[in-house]
Amino acid sequence: MGLALMLAACQDPEYVSIDTTRQGITSLTATFTEGQYAESDAVVWNITPEDYAKDRFVIPVPWFFPVDSDNPTEDFMSSMKVTAVMNNNYILAPTLGTLDLNKENWFTLTAPDGSSRQICITGERTKSDACEMITFSLVEPAVTGIINSADNTISLISAEDLSSCLANFQVSAHATISPDPSTTPLNYNEPVELTVTAHNGTTSRTYTVVKSIPPKVKQGINKESLKPLFNIDATAILEIPLVATNAPSLGAIGNSLVICMGDGTTPFYVNRVTGTREGVINLGSATAASITSDEGDHLLIANHAEGGQTFEIYTTSSVTDAPTLFTSFTNSSSLPMGYEMKVIGNIATNATIVVTNEGVSGVTNSSTITRIRVVDGVAQSPEVIDIAGAAGHSWGPSPVNATNVVAESVDANSGYFLSYYSDNQLIYFDNSGSIVTALAGADGNNNPNNLDTKQFNNARYLALGVVPHFPQWGLTPQIYVYDITDMSQFSGDVFTAPALILSNNSLPSYDTQGICASGDVLLAPSADGYNLYIYFYDNNCASVNGYVADCIDD
Repeated sequence: MGLALMLAACQDPEYVSIDTTRQGITSLTATFTEGQYAESDAVVWNITPEDYAKDRFVIPVPWFFPVDSDNPTEDFMSSMKVTAVMNNNYILAPTLGTLDLNKENWFTLTAPDGSSRQICITGERTKSDACEMITFSLVEPAVTGIINSADNTISLISAEDLSSCLANFQVSAHATISPDPSTTPLNYNEPVELTVTAHNGTTSRTYTVVKSIPPKVKQGINKESLKPLFNIDATAILEIPLVATNAPSLGAIGNSLVICMGDGTTPFYVNRVTGTREGVINLGSATAASITSDEGDHLLIANHAEGGQTFEIYTTSSVTDAPTLFTSFTNSSSLPMGYEMKVIGNIATNATIVVTNEGVSGVTNSSTITRIRVVDGVAQSPEVIDIAGAAGHSWGPSPVNATNVVAESVDANSGYFLSYYSDNQLIYFDNSGSIVTALAGADGNNNPNNLDTKQFNNARYLALGVVPHFPQWGLTPQIYVYDITDMSQFSGDVFTAPALILSNNSLPSYDTQGICASGDVLLAPSADGYNLYIYFYDNNCASVNGYVADCIDD
Protein backbone atom coordinates (compact mmCIF):
# COMPACT_ATOMS: atom_id res chain seq x y z
CA MET A 1 0.00 0.00 0.00
CA GLY A 2 2.87 2.32 0.89
CA LEU A 3 4.57 1.55 -2.45
CA ALA A 4 1.31 2.32 -4.32
CA LEU A 5 0.98 5.65 -2.56
CA MET A 6 4.57 6.56 -3.41
CA LEU A 7 4.07 5.73 -7.09
CA ALA A 8 0.83 7.75 -7.22
CA ALA A 9 2.51 10.75 -5.65
CA CYS A 10 5.18 10.72 -8.38
CA GLN A 11 2.69 10.88 -11.24
CA ASP A 12 2.57 14.09 -13.30
CA PRO A 13 -0.79 15.93 -13.29
CA GLU A 14 -2.91 15.43 -16.41
CA TYR A 15 -2.54 18.32 -18.86
CA VAL A 16 -5.84 19.93 -19.91
CA SER A 17 -5.47 22.18 -22.92
CA ILE A 18 -7.09 25.61 -22.97
CA ASP A 19 -10.07 25.82 -25.32
CA THR A 20 -9.57 28.81 -27.60
CA THR A 21 -12.05 27.74 -30.24
CA ARG A 22 -14.90 29.69 -28.73
CA GLN A 23 -15.87 33.13 -29.90
CA GLY A 24 -14.38 35.73 -27.53
CA ILE A 25 -17.04 38.45 -27.78
CA THR A 26 -20.62 37.26 -28.21
CA SER A 27 -22.50 40.58 -28.05
CA LEU A 28 -22.00 44.33 -27.80
CA THR A 29 -24.55 46.70 -26.29
CA ALA A 30 -24.70 50.44 -27.01
CA THR A 31 -26.48 52.52 -24.36
CA PHE A 32 -27.49 56.18 -24.45
CA THR A 33 -25.61 58.33 -21.94
CA GLU A 34 -27.62 61.54 -22.22
CA GLY A 35 -30.95 62.94 -23.27
CA GLN A 36 -34.47 61.63 -22.65
CA TYR A 37 -33.42 58.00 -23.09
CA ALA A 38 -30.25 58.07 -20.99
CA GLU A 39 -29.48 54.56 -19.64
CA SER A 40 -31.74 52.95 -22.26
CA ASP A 41 -30.13 50.38 -24.55
CA ALA A 42 -30.10 51.60 -28.14
CA VAL A 43 -29.13 48.17 -29.45
CA VAL A 44 -27.95 44.76 -28.26
CA TRP A 45 -25.93 43.37 -31.16
CA ASN A 46 -25.43 39.61 -31.13
CA ILE A 47 -22.19 38.86 -32.95
CA THR A 48 -22.19 35.98 -35.42
CA PRO A 49 -19.07 33.84 -35.99
CA GLU A 50 -18.74 35.57 -39.37
CA ASP A 51 -18.72 39.00 -37.74
CA TYR A 52 -16.31 37.82 -35.07
CA ALA A 53 -13.76 36.72 -37.66
CA LYS A 54 -13.41 40.33 -38.77
CA ASP A 55 -11.17 42.93 -37.14
CA ARG A 56 -13.81 45.65 -37.36
CA PHE A 57 -16.92 45.40 -35.17
CA VAL A 58 -19.60 47.81 -36.44
CA ILE A 59 -22.50 48.21 -33.99
CA PRO A 60 -25.76 48.80 -35.94
CA VAL A 61 -27.36 51.68 -34.03
CA PRO A 62 -31.03 52.21 -35.01
CA TRP A 63 -31.65 55.24 -37.23
CA PHE A 64 -34.39 56.36 -34.84
CA PHE A 65 -35.02 55.63 -31.15
CA PRO A 66 -37.46 54.27 -30.24
CA VAL A 67 -37.45 52.59 -33.64
CA ASP A 68 -41.07 53.58 -34.29
CA SER A 69 -40.45 57.24 -33.44
CA ASP A 70 -39.01 60.12 -35.46
CA ASN A 71 -36.21 60.79 -32.95
CA PRO A 72 -32.88 60.54 -34.84
CA THR A 73 -29.92 58.99 -33.04
CA GLU A 74 -27.30 61.02 -34.92
CA ASP A 75 -26.56 63.43 -32.06
CA PHE A 76 -25.95 60.59 -29.57
CA MET A 77 -23.44 58.55 -31.58
CA SER A 78 -20.46 60.49 -30.21
CA SER A 79 -21.10 59.49 -26.61
CA MET A 80 -22.50 55.98 -26.10
CA LYS A 81 -21.67 53.53 -23.35
CA VAL A 82 -20.57 50.23 -24.85
CA THR A 83 -20.55 46.95 -22.93
CA ALA A 84 -19.61 43.46 -24.07
CA VAL A 85 -20.57 39.89 -23.23
CA MET A 86 -17.41 37.77 -23.48
CA ASN A 87 -16.46 34.16 -22.98
CA ASN A 88 -14.53 33.29 -19.84
CA ASN A 89 -10.87 34.32 -19.63
CA TYR A 90 -10.93 36.64 -22.64
CA ILE A 91 -9.55 40.10 -21.89
CA LEU A 92 -10.21 43.36 -23.71
CA ALA A 93 -7.79 46.23 -23.16
CA PRO A 94 -8.34 49.02 -22.54
CA THR A 95 -11.68 48.37 -20.84
CA LEU A 96 -14.86 49.45 -22.54
CA GLY A 97 -16.72 52.59 -21.50
CA THR A 98 -18.17 55.64 -23.23
CA LEU A 99 -17.12 55.65 -26.89
CA ASP A 100 -17.50 57.91 -29.89
CA LEU A 101 -19.09 55.47 -32.33
CA ASN A 102 -18.46 57.86 -35.21
CA LYS A 103 -14.78 56.99 -34.86
CA GLU A 104 -12.67 53.84 -34.88
CA ASN A 105 -11.88 52.70 -31.33
CA TRP A 106 -9.06 50.18 -31.15
CA PHE A 107 -8.62 47.49 -28.51
CA THR A 108 -6.46 44.46 -27.82
CA LEU A 109 -8.42 41.21 -27.42
CA THR A 110 -6.44 38.52 -25.59
CA ALA A 111 -7.51 34.86 -25.62
CA PRO A 112 -7.03 32.42 -22.70
CA ASP A 113 -3.92 30.94 -24.37
CA GLY A 114 -2.25 34.36 -24.41
CA SER A 115 -2.66 35.05 -28.12
CA SER A 116 -4.02 38.49 -28.97
CA ARG A 117 -5.26 40.58 -31.88
CA GLN A 118 -6.22 44.18 -32.52
CA ILE A 119 -9.91 44.89 -33.05
CA CYS A 120 -11.82 48.05 -33.86
CA ILE A 121 -15.20 48.87 -32.32
CA THR A 122 -17.22 51.54 -34.07
CA GLY A 123 -20.86 52.17 -35.00
CA GLU A 124 -23.12 52.96 -37.88
CA ARG A 125 -26.66 54.30 -37.90
CA THR A 126 -28.74 51.63 -39.59
CA LYS A 127 -32.16 51.91 -41.18
CA SER A 128 -34.60 49.19 -40.20
CA ASP A 129 -35.11 46.11 -42.38
CA ALA A 130 -38.56 45.44 -40.86
CA CYS A 131 -41.28 45.19 -43.51
CA GLU A 132 -44.30 43.62 -41.82
CA MET A 133 -47.95 44.40 -42.27
CA ILE A 134 -49.14 44.90 -38.70
CA THR A 135 -52.81 45.82 -39.12
CA PHE A 136 -55.11 46.04 -42.14
CA SER A 137 -58.80 46.91 -42.35
CA LEU A 138 -61.27 48.19 -44.91
CA VAL A 139 -62.99 51.50 -44.22
CA GLU A 140 -66.36 50.86 -45.85
CA PRO A 141 -67.62 48.26 -45.32
CA ALA A 142 -65.71 47.92 -42.05
CA VAL A 143 -63.81 44.65 -42.35
CA THR A 144 -60.72 43.75 -40.34
CA GLY A 145 -58.08 41.80 -42.23
CA ILE A 146 -56.70 38.62 -40.68
CA ILE A 147 -52.95 38.67 -41.26
CA ASN A 148 -51.24 35.31 -41.66
CA SER A 149 -47.50 36.02 -41.55
CA ALA A 150 -46.67 32.39 -42.34
CA ASP A 151 -47.87 32.65 -45.93
CA ASN A 152 -48.08 36.47 -46.32
CA THR A 153 -51.83 36.55 -46.79
CA ILE A 154 -54.48 38.89 -45.43
CA SER A 155 -57.97 37.42 -45.25
CA LEU A 156 -61.06 39.60 -45.46
CA ILE A 157 -64.03 37.81 -43.93
CA SER A 158 -66.99 39.34 -45.73
CA ALA A 159 -69.87 38.49 -48.05
CA GLU A 160 -70.33 42.12 -49.16
CA ASP A 161 -69.24 43.80 -52.41
CA LEU A 162 -65.60 44.86 -51.97
CA SER A 163 -65.05 46.12 -55.52
CA SER A 164 -63.91 49.65 -54.63
CA CYS A 165 -62.62 50.06 -51.08
CA LEU A 166 -60.14 52.19 -49.20
CA ALA A 167 -58.22 50.64 -46.33
CA ASN A 168 -56.46 51.66 -43.14
CA PHE A 169 -53.22 49.92 -42.35
CA GLN A 170 -50.14 49.91 -40.17
CA VAL A 171 -46.77 48.65 -41.35
CA SER A 172 -43.38 48.41 -39.65
CA ALA A 173 -41.97 51.73 -38.51
CA HIS A 174 -40.85 53.95 -41.42
CA ALA A 175 -41.73 51.31 -44.01
CA THR A 176 -43.77 52.19 -47.10
CA ILE A 177 -46.53 50.36 -48.97
CA SER A 178 -47.33 50.10 -52.66
CA PRO A 179 -49.92 50.67 -53.90
CA ASP A 180 -51.17 52.82 -51.02
CA PRO A 181 -54.58 51.32 -50.12
CA SER A 182 -55.50 54.35 -48.00
CA THR A 183 -55.57 56.64 -51.05
CA THR A 184 -56.23 54.23 -53.94
CA PRO A 185 -59.57 52.36 -54.01
CA LEU A 186 -58.93 48.71 -54.84
CA ASN A 187 -61.09 45.76 -55.87
CA TYR A 188 -60.86 43.25 -53.01
CA ASN A 189 -63.35 40.90 -54.64
CA GLU A 190 -60.23 39.64 -56.38
CA PRO A 191 -56.80 38.98 -54.80
CA VAL A 192 -54.79 42.19 -54.34
CA GLU A 193 -51.02 42.32 -53.85
CA LEU A 194 -49.51 44.94 -51.54
CA THR A 195 -45.74 45.32 -51.17
CA VAL A 196 -44.27 46.62 -47.93
CA THR A 197 -40.75 48.03 -48.30
CA ALA A 198 -38.56 48.54 -45.23
CA HIS A 199 -36.95 51.83 -44.24
CA ASN A 200 -33.65 50.60 -45.68
CA GLY A 201 -35.26 50.66 -49.13
CA THR A 202 -34.12 47.18 -50.09
CA THR A 203 -35.93 44.64 -47.91
CA SER A 204 -39.54 44.04 -48.91
CA ARG A 205 -42.44 41.68 -48.39
CA THR A 206 -45.49 41.20 -50.60
CA TYR A 207 -48.85 40.36 -49.04
CA THR A 208 -51.84 38.99 -50.93
CA VAL A 209 -55.20 40.29 -49.71
CA VAL A 210 -57.95 37.74 -50.35
CA LYS A 211 -61.64 37.67 -49.62
CA SER A 212 -61.94 34.45 -47.64
CA ILE A 213 -62.32 32.82 -44.25
CA PRO A 214 -59.04 31.33 -42.96
CA PRO A 215 -59.37 27.96 -41.23
CA LYS A 216 -59.03 27.78 -37.45
CA VAL A 217 -57.50 25.14 -35.25
CA LYS A 218 -60.22 23.17 -33.49
CA GLN A 219 -59.66 24.70 -30.08
CA GLY A 220 -57.68 27.52 -28.53
CA ILE A 221 -54.57 29.11 -29.98
CA ASN A 222 -52.10 27.81 -32.53
CA LYS A 223 -49.20 27.44 -30.07
CA GLU A 224 -46.64 27.92 -32.83
CA SER A 225 -47.99 31.44 -33.41
CA LEU A 226 -47.35 32.73 -29.88
CA LYS A 227 -44.79 35.56 -30.02
CA PRO A 228 -43.78 38.70 -28.09
CA LEU A 229 -44.93 42.08 -29.38
CA PHE A 230 -43.02 44.56 -27.22
CA ASN A 231 -41.23 45.26 -23.93
CA ILE A 232 -41.48 48.96 -23.09
CA ASP A 233 -39.97 51.21 -20.43
CA ALA A 234 -43.11 52.79 -18.97
CA THR A 235 -41.24 55.79 -17.54
CA ALA A 236 -38.83 56.63 -20.37
CA ILE A 237 -41.03 55.68 -23.33
CA LEU A 238 -44.60 56.12 -22.09
CA GLU A 239 -43.76 58.98 -19.69
CA ILE A 240 -45.59 57.43 -16.72
CA PRO A 241 -44.22 58.78 -13.42
CA LEU A 242 -43.18 56.01 -11.04
CA VAL A 243 -44.96 56.88 -7.81
CA ALA A 244 -46.45 54.96 -4.88
CA THR A 245 -50.03 55.93 -5.84
CA ASN A 246 -49.97 54.07 -9.19
CA ALA A 247 -52.77 51.49 -9.35
CA PRO A 248 -52.61 50.47 -13.02
CA SER A 249 -55.27 48.55 -14.93
CA LEU A 250 -55.50 47.58 -18.59
CA GLY A 251 -58.13 47.26 -21.30
CA ALA A 252 -58.06 46.75 -25.08
CA ILE A 253 -60.46 47.88 -27.83
CA GLY A 254 -59.97 48.20 -31.56
CA ASN A 255 -56.29 48.77 -32.29
CA SER A 256 -55.59 50.22 -28.85
CA LEU A 257 -54.30 49.06 -25.47
CA VAL A 258 -55.71 51.42 -22.84
CA ILE A 259 -53.79 52.11 -19.62
CA CYS A 260 -55.48 53.53 -16.51
CA MET A 261 -53.33 54.63 -13.56
CA GLY A 262 -56.18 54.69 -11.03
CA ASP A 263 -55.07 58.08 -9.73
CA GLY A 264 -57.81 60.25 -11.19
CA THR A 265 -56.04 60.96 -14.48
CA THR A 266 -57.68 60.20 -17.82
CA PRO A 267 -56.64 56.80 -19.20
CA PHE A 268 -54.41 56.96 -22.27
CA TYR A 269 -53.95 54.50 -25.09
CA VAL A 270 -51.09 53.00 -27.06
CA ASN A 271 -51.04 51.01 -30.26
CA ARG A 272 -51.89 47.47 -29.20
CA VAL A 273 -49.24 45.97 -31.52
CA THR A 274 -46.28 48.36 -31.20
CA GLY A 275 -46.89 49.99 -27.79
CA THR A 276 -46.53 53.51 -29.24
CA ARG A 277 -48.38 56.11 -27.17
CA GLU A 278 -51.15 57.73 -29.24
CA GLY A 279 -53.49 59.79 -27.04
CA VAL A 280 -55.97 59.91 -24.17
CA ILE A 281 -59.44 58.37 -24.33
CA ASN A 282 -62.69 60.30 -24.31
CA LEU A 283 -63.76 59.71 -20.72
CA GLY A 284 -67.05 61.61 -20.98
CA SER A 285 -68.97 61.45 -17.70
CA ALA A 286 -67.15 58.38 -16.39
CA THR A 287 -64.64 58.33 -13.54
CA ALA A 288 -61.78 55.90 -14.05
CA ALA A 289 -60.57 54.10 -10.94
CA SER A 290 -60.01 50.98 -13.06
CA ILE A 291 -60.69 49.58 -16.50
CA THR A 292 -60.87 46.19 -18.19
CA SER A 293 -62.21 44.80 -21.48
CA ASP A 294 -64.40 41.90 -22.53
CA GLU A 295 -64.39 39.46 -25.46
CA GLY A 296 -66.64 41.66 -27.62
CA ASP A 297 -64.38 44.72 -27.97
CA HIS A 298 -65.98 46.67 -25.12
CA LEU A 299 -63.98 48.76 -22.65
CA LEU A 300 -65.40 48.81 -19.11
CA ILE A 301 -64.65 51.82 -16.89
CA ALA A 302 -65.39 51.76 -13.13
CA ASN A 303 -65.32 54.39 -10.40
CA HIS A 304 -64.25 53.77 -6.79
CA ALA A 305 -67.02 53.46 -4.21
CA GLU A 306 -66.85 53.12 -0.44
CA GLY A 307 -69.53 51.16 1.37
CA GLY A 308 -72.91 52.83 0.78
CA GLN A 309 -71.72 54.88 -2.19
CA THR A 310 -72.85 54.49 -5.82
CA PHE A 311 -70.74 52.22 -7.99
CA GLU A 312 -70.86 52.77 -11.76
CA ILE A 313 -69.60 50.90 -14.80
CA TYR A 314 -69.43 52.77 -18.10
CA THR A 315 -68.62 51.16 -21.45
CA THR A 316 -67.41 52.16 -24.91
CA SER A 317 -66.04 50.49 -28.04
CA SER A 318 -63.93 53.42 -29.18
CA VAL A 319 -61.19 55.52 -27.60
CA THR A 320 -62.76 58.60 -29.20
CA ASP A 321 -66.45 58.02 -28.32
CA ALA A 322 -67.73 59.04 -24.90
CA PRO A 323 -68.66 55.96 -22.83
CA THR A 324 -72.25 55.27 -21.79
CA LEU A 325 -73.50 54.00 -18.43
CA PHE A 326 -73.83 50.21 -18.43
CA THR A 327 -74.90 49.64 -14.82
CA SER A 328 -74.90 51.38 -11.44
CA PHE A 329 -75.87 50.34 -7.92
CA THR A 330 -75.16 51.06 -4.28
CA ASN A 331 -72.15 49.28 -2.82
CA SER A 332 -73.97 47.20 -0.22
CA SER A 333 -70.71 45.91 1.23
CA SER A 334 -68.96 47.78 4.03
CA LEU A 335 -65.72 47.42 2.04
CA PRO A 336 -64.58 49.65 -0.84
CA MET A 337 -64.66 48.49 -4.46
CA GLY A 338 -63.54 49.67 -7.89
CA TYR A 339 -59.76 49.30 -8.15
CA GLU A 340 -59.95 45.59 -9.09
CA MET A 341 -62.43 44.67 -11.86
CA LYS A 342 -62.38 41.79 -14.35
CA VAL A 343 -64.82 40.33 -16.90
CA ILE A 344 -65.16 37.11 -18.86
CA GLY A 345 -67.58 36.87 -21.80
CA ASN A 346 -69.21 39.58 -23.91
CA ILE A 347 -71.34 42.21 -22.16
CA ALA A 348 -73.47 42.52 -25.31
CA THR A 349 -74.59 38.90 -24.77
CA ASN A 350 -73.52 36.94 -21.66
CA ALA A 351 -70.70 37.75 -19.25
CA THR A 352 -69.59 37.68 -15.63
CA ILE A 353 -68.08 40.81 -14.11
CA VAL A 354 -66.20 40.40 -10.83
CA VAL A 355 -65.30 43.43 -8.74
CA THR A 356 -63.04 42.56 -5.81
CA ASN A 357 -63.96 44.26 -2.56
CA GLU A 358 -60.74 45.62 -1.10
CA GLY A 359 -59.41 45.50 2.41
CA VAL A 360 -58.91 48.68 4.42
CA SER A 361 -55.39 49.46 5.56
CA GLY A 362 -54.98 49.05 9.32
CA VAL A 363 -58.66 48.15 9.75
CA THR A 364 -59.67 44.89 8.09
CA ASN A 365 -58.95 42.44 5.31
CA SER A 366 -61.50 41.31 2.74
CA SER A 367 -62.68 37.95 1.44
CA THR A 368 -65.67 39.21 -0.55
CA ILE A 369 -66.38 40.02 -4.18
CA THR A 370 -69.25 41.71 -5.94
CA ARG A 371 -70.43 39.69 -8.95
CA ILE A 372 -72.53 41.17 -11.76
CA ARG A 373 -73.87 38.60 -14.20
CA VAL A 374 -74.83 39.83 -17.68
CA VAL A 375 -77.62 37.91 -19.42
CA ASP A 376 -78.65 38.77 -22.98
CA GLY A 377 -76.79 42.07 -22.68
CA VAL A 378 -78.53 43.14 -19.48
CA ALA A 379 -76.68 43.53 -16.18
CA GLN A 380 -78.40 41.59 -13.40
CA SER A 381 -78.62 42.64 -9.74
CA PRO A 382 -75.21 42.58 -8.04
CA GLU A 383 -74.34 39.76 -5.64
CA VAL A 384 -71.93 40.19 -2.73
CA ILE A 385 -70.21 36.82 -2.23
CA ASP A 386 -67.77 35.61 0.42
CA ILE A 387 -65.50 33.72 -1.94
CA ALA A 388 -62.66 32.71 0.36
CA GLY A 389 -63.52 33.37 3.98
CA ALA A 390 -64.63 29.82 4.69
CA ALA A 391 -61.21 28.57 3.58
CA GLY A 392 -59.35 31.14 5.66
CA HIS A 393 -58.19 33.35 2.79
CA SER A 394 -58.37 37.15 2.79
CA TRP A 395 -56.55 40.02 1.18
CA GLY A 396 -55.65 43.60 1.99
CA PRO A 397 -56.09 47.01 0.38
CA SER A 398 -55.40 47.91 -3.24
CA PRO A 399 -53.28 48.10 -5.22
CA VAL A 400 -50.52 45.93 -3.68
CA ASN A 401 -52.22 43.74 -1.11
CA ALA A 402 -55.55 43.10 -2.84
CA THR A 403 -56.13 40.75 -5.78
CA ASN A 404 -58.05 40.27 -9.00
CA VAL A 405 -60.56 37.53 -8.21
CA VAL A 406 -61.54 36.18 -11.64
CA ALA A 407 -64.36 33.89 -12.76
CA GLU A 408 -63.59 30.59 -14.48
CA SER A 409 -66.39 31.09 -17.04
CA VAL A 410 -69.70 32.87 -17.63
CA ASP A 411 -71.57 29.97 -16.05
CA ALA A 412 -73.25 31.08 -12.81
CA ASN A 413 -72.11 27.87 -11.13
CA SER A 414 -68.46 28.06 -12.16
CA GLY A 415 -65.63 28.71 -9.75
CA TYR A 416 -63.05 31.45 -9.25
CA PHE A 417 -59.29 31.94 -9.23
CA LEU A 418 -57.42 33.82 -6.55
CA SER A 419 -53.79 34.76 -5.90
CA TYR A 420 -52.40 37.44 -3.61
CA TYR A 421 -49.29 38.56 -1.77
CA SER A 422 -48.30 36.67 1.42
CA ASP A 423 -50.28 33.57 0.44
CA ASN A 424 -48.21 32.83 -2.68
CA GLN A 425 -50.57 30.23 -4.14
CA LEU A 426 -52.71 30.25 -7.26
CA ILE A 427 -55.99 28.89 -5.94
CA TYR A 428 -59.10 27.59 -7.68
CA PHE A 429 -62.28 27.77 -5.59
CA ASP A 430 -65.57 26.18 -6.55
CA ASN A 431 -68.77 28.21 -6.39
CA SER A 432 -69.31 27.30 -2.72
CA GLY A 433 -65.95 28.75 -1.66
CA SER A 434 -64.17 25.41 -1.19
CA ILE A 435 -60.61 25.03 -2.46
CA VAL A 436 -60.39 22.56 -5.35
CA THR A 437 -56.78 23.14 -6.45
CA ALA A 438 -53.92 25.23 -5.07
CA LEU A 439 -50.75 25.63 -7.13
CA ALA A 440 -47.62 26.59 -5.19
CA GLY A 441 -46.35 29.89 -6.54
CA ALA A 442 -43.94 32.78 -6.15
CA ASP A 443 -42.05 33.37 -2.90
CA GLY A 444 -42.55 36.31 -0.57
CA ASN A 445 -40.24 38.55 -2.58
CA ASN A 446 -42.90 38.74 -5.28
CA ASN A 447 -46.50 39.88 -5.60
CA PRO A 448 -48.65 37.43 -7.63
CA ASN A 449 -51.94 39.36 -7.43
CA ASN A 450 -52.65 40.07 -11.11
CA LEU A 451 -55.12 37.68 -12.79
CA ASP A 452 -57.43 37.59 -15.81
CA THR A 453 -59.55 34.98 -17.60
CA LYS A 454 -60.99 34.92 -21.11
CA GLN A 455 -62.65 32.54 -23.59
CA PHE A 456 -61.06 32.17 -27.02
CA ASN A 457 -61.87 29.77 -29.86
CA ASN A 458 -63.68 27.19 -27.73
CA ALA A 459 -61.05 27.33 -24.97
CA ARG A 460 -60.60 29.19 -21.69
CA TYR A 461 -57.38 30.86 -20.52
CA LEU A 462 -56.04 32.21 -17.23
CA ALA A 463 -53.19 34.76 -17.02
CA LEU A 464 -51.04 35.44 -13.94
CA GLY A 465 -48.72 38.44 -13.69
CA VAL A 466 -46.12 38.53 -10.89
CA VAL A 467 -44.62 41.85 -9.74
CA PRO A 468 -41.34 41.70 -7.78
CA HIS A 469 -41.26 43.66 -4.53
CA PHE A 470 -37.52 44.18 -4.82
CA PRO A 471 -36.34 44.99 -8.36
CA GLN A 472 -33.31 46.54 -6.66
CA TRP A 473 -32.24 42.96 -5.86
CA GLY A 474 -32.31 42.02 -9.54
CA LEU A 475 -35.79 40.47 -9.43
CA THR A 476 -37.77 40.77 -12.66
CA PRO A 477 -41.44 40.60 -13.76
CA GLN A 478 -42.98 37.20 -14.45
CA ILE A 479 -45.95 36.16 -16.59
CA TYR A 480 -47.72 32.81 -16.89
CA VAL A 481 -50.72 31.81 -19.04
CA TYR A 482 -52.67 28.58 -18.59
CA ASP A 483 -55.18 26.71 -20.74
CA ILE A 484 -57.92 26.00 -18.19
CA THR A 485 -60.31 24.30 -20.61
CA ASP A 486 -59.34 20.96 -19.06
CA MET A 487 -58.94 21.64 -15.35
CA SER A 488 -57.24 18.28 -14.81
CA GLN A 489 -54.17 19.91 -16.38
CA PHE A 490 -54.27 22.71 -13.80
CA SER A 491 -52.07 20.98 -11.24
CA GLY A 492 -48.60 20.90 -9.72
CA ASP A 493 -47.16 24.39 -9.28
CA VAL A 494 -47.37 27.75 -11.01
CA PHE A 495 -44.12 27.26 -12.91
CA THR A 496 -44.54 23.74 -14.33
CA ALA A 497 -48.30 23.04 -14.47
CA PRO A 498 -49.26 20.94 -17.54
CA ALA A 499 -51.76 23.68 -18.44
CA LEU A 500 -48.99 26.25 -19.08
CA ILE A 501 -48.84 27.75 -22.58
CA LEU A 502 -46.67 30.79 -21.76
CA SER A 503 -44.00 31.08 -19.09
CA ASN A 504 -41.50 33.92 -18.73
CA ASN A 505 -39.83 34.57 -15.36
CA SER A 506 -37.35 37.17 -16.60
CA LEU A 507 -39.23 39.94 -18.39
CA PRO A 508 -37.26 43.21 -18.69
CA SER A 509 -37.06 45.50 -15.66
CA TYR A 510 -36.45 49.20 -16.24
CA ASP A 511 -36.44 50.44 -12.66
CA THR A 512 -34.71 49.40 -9.42
CA GLN A 513 -36.40 51.59 -6.80
CA GLY A 514 -39.12 49.24 -5.60
CA ILE A 515 -41.68 51.99 -4.94
CA CYS A 516 -45.02 50.20 -5.40
CA ALA A 517 -45.51 46.54 -6.39
CA SER A 518 -48.73 47.13 -8.32
CA GLY A 519 -49.65 45.99 -11.82
CA ASP A 520 -52.21 44.35 -14.05
CA VAL A 521 -52.48 41.54 -16.59
CA LEU A 522 -54.98 41.36 -19.44
CA LEU A 523 -56.14 38.73 -21.93
CA ALA A 524 -57.68 40.47 -24.95
CA PRO A 525 -59.27 38.47 -27.79
CA SER A 526 -59.64 40.46 -31.00
CA ALA A 527 -63.19 41.24 -32.08
CA ASP A 528 -62.86 39.02 -35.16
CA GLY A 529 -61.95 36.01 -32.99
CA TYR A 530 -58.61 35.26 -34.64
CA ASN A 531 -56.04 36.82 -32.28
CA LEU A 532 -55.47 36.58 -28.55
CA TYR A 533 -53.40 39.42 -27.10
CA ILE A 534 -51.68 39.18 -23.71
CA TYR A 535 -50.54 42.30 -21.82
CA PHE A 536 -48.77 42.79 -18.48
CA TYR A 537 -47.86 46.03 -16.72
CA ASP A 538 -45.39 45.85 -13.82
CA ASN A 539 -45.37 49.23 -12.05
CA ASN A 540 -42.40 48.46 -9.79
CA CYS A 541 -40.20 47.60 -12.77
CA ALA A 542 -41.77 50.24 -15.07
CA SER A 543 -42.27 47.44 -17.58
CA VAL A 544 -45.09 47.08 -20.14
CA ASN A 545 -45.14 43.81 -22.08
CA GLY A 546 -47.23 42.41 -24.93
CA TYR A 547 -47.68 39.02 -26.62
CA VAL A 548 -49.99 37.75 -29.35
CA ALA A 549 -51.15 34.37 -30.63
CA ASP A 550 -53.65 33.41 -33.30
CA CYS A 551 -55.88 30.41 -34.00
CA ILE A 552 -55.19 30.09 -37.74
CA ASP A 553 -54.63 26.54 -38.86
CA ASP A 554 -51.42 26.70 -40.89
